[in-house]
Amino acid sequence: MVRSESIAYDAAKVNDLRKLVSRGEGQHLEFKRKASYPDKIVRELIAFANTEGGVLLIGVDDDRSIPGVKFPEEESIVIHNELRKHCRPGLAFHEVVIPISENRFVLQWRIPKSEKRPHFFVTETDKTSFVRQNDQSIKASREMSEIIRRRKSPNGTRLVYGEAEQKIIHFLGNQPSISLQEFSKLTGLNRYMASRKIIRLVLANVLKITPTDKGDLFSRV
Repeated sequence: MVRSESIAYDAAKVNDLRKLVSRGEGQHLEFKRKASYPDKIVRELIAFANTEGGVLLIGVDDDRSIPGVKFPEEESIVIHNELRKHCRPGLAFHEVVIPISENRFVLQWRIPKSEKRPHFFVTETDKTSFVRQNDQSIKASREMSEIIRRRKSPNGTRLVYGEAEQKIIHFLGNQPSISLQEFSKLTGLNRYMASRKIIRLVLANVLKITPTDKGDLFSRV
């Protein structure tokens, strides 16, 4: 990592930073005041890599003020350590230190959409993936993780349009969305079979999946 004392103040870069921050948090942008909770930051990075990529800024408040941090190396080290310990597989990133004054800095982490997705936050007892939805990083369901994995394949998805598929399309003609549990009840399929069918419908671009903190919702494309 580049040491902060070796980086000169650049007014153009600071201006670009302020323009970026003025957009506010969203699908591709996240603010953190400090790296006080590096595990949460790694979850945000994983969510960006699993979805469409994004930028995480350390030293920026939720209200879009830019107080910066005094010791960016220390902030960086704890994130690097957390990534090494818990992110599988490892993800690509580009890290930049931006001086905003003589002794205050912002850390910018740019995360591309990953070719190795899905990435997981792994502990001794758990393995969890995350995706980005608007300004939130949400725990990915098994269905979401499988869709992420299979979307990387250039091969198409073979879809059999049977009774269950007809029922869900008819249902979504009158309702905006359906959950996996509702689909299982509607079709009489067990969770495993309902999951397989709804994954195929998403991969065939018949349905779209929207992750929420209360579970996935499926709607017509």
